[in-house]
Amino acid sequence: MQERNEYDQIVGPKISNWQPSKWPEKSALEGRFGSLEPLNIEKHAKALFEAFQRDNSGSSWTYLPYGPFADFSVFNDFLKSLLGDDPLFYAVIDARTKLPVGLTSFLWITPVHGVIEIGHLHFSSYLKKSSLATEAIYLMMCSAFDELSYRRLEWKCDALNEPSRKAALRLGFTFEGIFRQDKIVKERSRDTAWFSIIDSEWPKIKSKLEKWLAPTNFDVNGMQIKRLSDIN
Repeated sequence: MQERNEYDQIVGPKISNWQPSKWPEKSALEGRFGSLEPLNIEKHAKALFEAFQRDNSGSSWTYLPYGPFADFSVFNDFLKSLLGDDPLFYAVIDARTKLPVGLTSFLWITPVHGVIEIGHLHFSSYLKKSSLATEAIYLMMCSAFDELSYRRLEWKCDALNEPSRKAALRLGFTFEGIFRQDKIVKERSRDTAWFSIIDSEWPKIKSKLEKWLAPTNFDVNGMQIKRLSDIN
């Protein structure tokens, strides 16, 4: 039954004793297939540039508001512009090679309301459709809900970016709708698709992701035995 206030108006559930969520710290998030390290220009820039150049005609930058970058010095300056607290960027590190193979970030960090977003994802061809790609987002989810106590985790992308939309749904995000003509990106109108996970949904999603990431779900060649969509 919905609650009503003293004016007989329907109001949302009361949040008692709410304490703002924590701000993400600039520390590494460790996993089995790899880790997320706070972006460090000297440590990550050159290898990231090389990873993004591999098997890439420039198409991986289409739905991002920047790139592609043909020149390392320009890319290096671009990475320097990303250093800050919001967005807070991480390099995705492959455990086998110890090299960075992608970028991701927390952004629109709003502790007072308990809302945070995962965005600016750019995975090189080394990372796409890999176990590490899934684990990297899982590590950010764990950080947001379990360590930092956020109530809502958001994922937004260009509404025409089908791979990003499919990834959000695969990872357990709920599609919320389209913000029409939300931005102008690279001189083109962009509609933005919104997705979210809320804290009450997280335990079930976390359990499913952990079952998929478990060593028993991979064969001797490192190939998945069950797809994430097949796990309850």
